[in-house]
Amino acid sequence: MRKTKPVVWILGSWLLLLLGGCSGGILDPKGQIGVEAKNLILTATGLMLIVVIPVIIMTFYFAWKYRHNRPDADKDYEPNWAHSNKIEVVMWTIPIIIIAILATITWKTTHQLDPYRPIESDVKPITVEVVSMDWKWLFIYPDEGVAAINEMAVPVGTPIHFKITSNSVMNSFFIPQLGSQIYSMAAMQTQLHLIADEAGVYDGISANYSGSGFSGMRFKVHALDEAGYQAWLNNARSQQNDLSLAAYKELSKPTENHPVTYFSTVDKGLFTYILNEFGSHFQHADSHDAHGEHGEHGEHDHSHAPHQHDEASTSAQGQ
Repeated sequence: MRKTKPVVWILGSWLLLLLGGCSGGILDPKGQIGVEAKNLILTATGLMLIVVIPVIIMTFYFAWKYRHNRPDADKDYEPNWAHSNKIEVVMWTIPIIIIAILATITWKTTHQLDPYRPIESDVKPITVEVVSMDWKWLFIYPDEGVAAINEMAVPVGTPIHFKITSNSVMNSFFIPQLGSQIYSMAAMQTQLHLIADEAGVYDGISANYSGSGFSGMRFKVHALDEAGYQAWLNNARSQQNDLSLAAYKELSKPTENHPVTYFSTVDKGLFTYILNEFGSHFQHADSHDAHGEHGEHGEHDHSHAPHQHDEASTSAQGQ
């Protein structure tokens, strides 16, 4: 027993270190969707370990029991052995039961965690329009008339409806502690519904490699009480920095590790304009000219200003 104690302590220490690394990630959720996703991961892992752990134990047991130099090696020698009903029953029945349980849980949870499904709440949701760029994130608050680069704020306990697109290559919008990730694609709109149940500052990342500036595509999500959220909005409004169409075109140029920037006003319909920006290229076979070197945009038809777009005409895109 004395010889085994150091081994137990070493294994226990490594386990604590591994669990400590989960802080701030998907296993440390701070929102309803994140909690449900974590429960699904742990349930699926636990069910699979029902098979994995016995197999690992039996592997070492059989290697020891049937070692070539054991004293009674000839006792269990059965050269004509070919089949065992007991082994077949165990090998097929247990995995079938586990797969059936996993399939049922996954089917139900997949529909419950559908990113397009609104979160049931008595609180009116807020809308945030998200644009992935080279190599930064643009967040537009259409109802508030403000925007920000690489930072966003949400009120605690309020459902957030994200409308997501890209003005460049495909990317992936992901806030690990709040829940699901979903892709952003040019000329298409995806949706995501999340909620923050606890106040705090959460990391947002790009989960899809998109070029040399990919490592800097990070942002902060400030989950605040109502007073803090209004203060964040007022701070954005006080910056006297307008996000006009001309400013957006300048902002579209690739930059790395772009600093947090606030915009006090946003041209109405800018998100819809971005959504339609590459439409003409996707309608032709020679769409390879849509991007220039290093992700810069080629020439586009900008004859329609943002305020001239009808958002309802594009709401079905990407669905």
